[in-house]
Amino acid sequence: MIRVLLAEDQAMVRGALSALLNLESDIEVLGSAADGETAWREVQRLKPDVLVTDIEMPGLTGLELAQRIHRQELPVKCIIVTTFARPGFLRRALDAGVSGYLLKDAPAENLAEALRIVHRGGRSIDPQLALEAWSEADPLNDRERQVLRLAGEGQSASDIATKLNLSHGTVRNYLSEAIGKLGTANRIEAYRLARQKGWL
Repeated sequence: MIRVLLAEDQAMVRGALSALLNLESDIEVLGSAADGETAWREVQRLKPDVLVTDIEMPGLTGLELAQRIHRQELPVKCIIVTTFARPGFLRRALDAGVSGYLLKDAPAENLAEALRIVHRGGRSIDPQLALEAWSEADPLNDRERQVLRLAGEGQSASDIATKLNLSHGTVRNYLSEAIGKLGTANRIEAYRLARQKGWL
């Protein structure tokens, strides 16, 4: 039996995934979570074999969740199911130790098959996305990405400094590094470009 935890912030999608997977004789959905922090607690409580998670969720993103599981060396495999067909996201997912990456517009039976492959120790990655993922490297480091994401959400350099326990000058340096690496004129353009590429 493949024991699965679902993390998805949209209730209808969460319910549909749960119903679909429960039709499979070898898959059991242990539970579900609507945000990243709840999913993290449920991973520790339920100890699933596989976590199926979206990328964009309140609290922790699916990628941050996968990174945390990877860093803590928990015996839980991760599959990302997302609408984001962006190579940058896939690269970051693979760096975070994710075993599967599927798009939400893929046929439903692909998810059950991906769960079986991943449970056996394999990888299940959307093939077209896998080809594109290696065409353009992500130039940002983790700190630049974090600062740029907060700036793009409208937070001031002072707010970001407080939130991340950095000095105001350090935040400005990270922002100017990110802007320079992306070849954009300002933080808003840098944020938009990085989002479009899947680097945020």
